[in-house]
Amino acid sequence: MAQIITIGEILVEVMAKNIGQKLFETGEFVGPFPSGAPAIFIDQAAKCGSNAMIISAVGNDGFGIINLERLQDSGVDISQIKVLNDQSTGVAFVTYKENGDRDFLYHISNAACGDINAKYVPENVFDDIKYFHIMGTAIYNEGLRAAILKGIELAKKKGGKISFDPNVRKEIVNNEEKRKLLVDILEQSNIILVGENELLYLMGIQDENTCVDSLIHNGAEIVIIKRGSRGATLYTKEGAVHAEAYKVEEVDPTGAGDCFAGTFVSCINIGIQPVEAFRLAVIAGAMAVTQKGPMEGNKTLSELKEIYKEIYKK
Repeated sequence: MAQIITIGEILVEVMAKNIGQKLFETGEFVGPFPSGAPAIFIDQAAKCGSNAMIISAVGNDGFGIINLERLQDSGVDISQIKVLNDQSTGVAFVTYKENGDRDFLYHISNAACGDINAKYVPENVFDDIKYFHIMGTAIYNEGLRAAILKGIELAKKKGGKISFDPNVRKEIVNNEEKRKLLVDILEQSNIILVGENELLYLMGIQDENTCVDSLIHNGAEIVIIKRGSRGATLYTKEGAVHAEAYKVEEVDPTGAGDCFAGTFVSCINIGIQPVEAFRLAVIAGAMAVTQKGPMEGNKTLSELKEIYKEIYKK
């Protein structure tokens, strides 16, 4: 059975061809690309050498096939992805603003992945769990929230740890109830990978060090603050380590944070020390943006280590 498990949406992404294109205007789009934050995460975790599984659902359609084939080719255990004949695979449309921000239009709650509930989560698949990874995007409906909460319960029962990327999206975290659910998960997590603004928003504290100290005092072993083009910072009880971003030419930022998280958790799972795992994750997140499509820039661990050797001369 898998050592790393996640639960959540699998979908395709269809992206605006031109920067500044609006969702309410007719324009050209490219895709479909395999996507979904948990799917991107687990694809990268498998590429980095871990036994990795996603619990989800897709439709019995072309969009489902493109995702199943991509995940399987990367080594993901897809045995717990249900293929539903009466639902279509989820879709996200994405447009890009001149300042680098993005707007998303999701079709997921009424798609196959919107069918996920606690019944999708059998206890036996958690028998070998080491890390249960939760994405903040995976709280968009009541059934999926119940599945996530059951996953937390089973992971703890089986001796696994919780890793968490809040991945706050205004299109999904649109009320106080959902924010409080993310905070509750945050407070139960052993590994936290979070954007700096997300952390301040969720905790309601406007000082990063105070936020991090509170989380570590509450039981978190590792807190990583992702800063985009300014790199990232790793916090543990031993102190802080900063890594500058690996410089690349950005083509598409979608999926970089999920790829970062998949690399870090997978590297920790296979025994790589936190600082090295952190630096490899920074490289992976950078490489993810060099290709159009959320998973297209995902790299194997050996590919990442080659770049790591060039940077750190090891």
